[in-house]
Amino acid sequence: MTRLAQTAGLNDVQQEILSTVRDFVDKEIIPVATQLEHRDEYPTEIVEGLKELGLFGLMIPEEYGGLGESLLTYALCVEEIARGWMSVSGIINTHFIVAYMLKQHGTQEQKDTFLPRMALGEVRGAFSMSEPALGSDVAAITSKGVKDGDKYVLNGQKMWLTNGGTSSLVAVLCRSDEGHPEGTAPHKSMTTFLVEKEPGFGEVRPGLTIPGKIDKMGYKGVDTTELIMDGLRIPANRVLGGTTGRGFYQMMDGVEVGRVNVAARGCGVAQRAFELGVSYAQQRHTFGKPIAQHQAIQFKLAEMATKVEASHAMMVNAARKKDSGERNDLEAGMAKYLASEYCKEVVEDAFRIHGGYGFSKEYEIERLYREAPMLLIGEGTAEIQKMIIGRRLLEEYRFQG
Repeated sequence: MTRLAQTAGLNDVQQEILSTVRDFVDKEIIPVATQLEHRDEYPTEIVEGLKELGLFGLMIPEEYGGLGESLLTYALCVEEIARGWMSVSGIINTHFIVAYMLKQHGTQEQKDTFLPRMALGEVRGAFSMSEPALGSDVAAITSKGVKDGDKYVLNGQKMWLTNGGTSSLVAVLCRSDEGHPEGTAPHKSMTTFLVEKEPGFGEVRPGLTIPGKIDKMGYKGVDTTELIMDGLRIPANRVLGGTTGRGFYQMMDGVEVGRVNVAARGCGVAQRAFELGVSYAQQRHTFGKPIAQHQAIQFKLAEMATKVEASHAMMVNAARKKDSGERNDLEAGMAKYLASEYCKEVVEDAFRIHGGYGFSKEYEIERLYREAPMLLIGEGTAEIQKMIIGRRLLEEYRFQG
């Protein structure tokens, strides 16, 4: 157990789970992460190990074969995994969001069909909101599902689909005007469709194409793709929850817990950057002594550690608020905003501590330096988080004039 980012009040089961995950990260992820990342190679063996640990079913209820754990337990596991390699945490995050949406909003038939296989990792989840012309402006979605007898026909193009190739179940948000008269607010005429497909690239089922992976600056290994629907026919019983028009709320519920996940990723990456920085600072000598003994470096380490602690505390608070059943969009927005911004700063300070070697691909910090920026935009940019935070603050502190 590292000395930073401790979590008070965990029970024995939670501590055992975290200890197991931490050992797995130290032995199975950290030693191979940089090599796999440089090759942009999907971490098949690591994912198989996570399946054996039961992490794909961590929050899925026990009645469906999962572990039935809390969002806090999940977030702390994500923090550990991201400490090893952020891409691996991305692989389970999208899966987790789809499982959460099914658990919270699915029909009984949908839960019975998908959750047991998702708990085993046999069915892998992905979700899709973004399109080539939009990201955070969800109301501008143009993909559409039109009723045709007992099926829906889906058309449109989606973008930035994590696990696009490796997933076998995708929750896709589309417009669906059926049952919603003209003039209905956009967010009230959206539906989440559960799209089953074969893993892989190309035409993965009639009417559905997953082009090859998008080449990214960082966040490699995990497959990020487009999704193209051209006359894709979906049975009516694959409308999430069985009723159209609820997709926006279902997706926002999933994204809310996803923001806790992104905050946890930021905490994990920042913690690893601190570990690398404080270790290197004690090995590198200048002017006759380790650079850790120079006041300038000690100041950096102090600032880095404080940011790691602050981010972790806010992430834990947001997870516990959600677990209590309370609204947590304010806390999740704050945690995501702070953790992603601080992660970038801690990684850059560790990069500076490494000096010229930080620019070398032989050193792990080079990988972290390319990975951290993804957290600034994933699950909503900093600007979006500040909008959410500002609106909620005005609700809480409404002027009584």
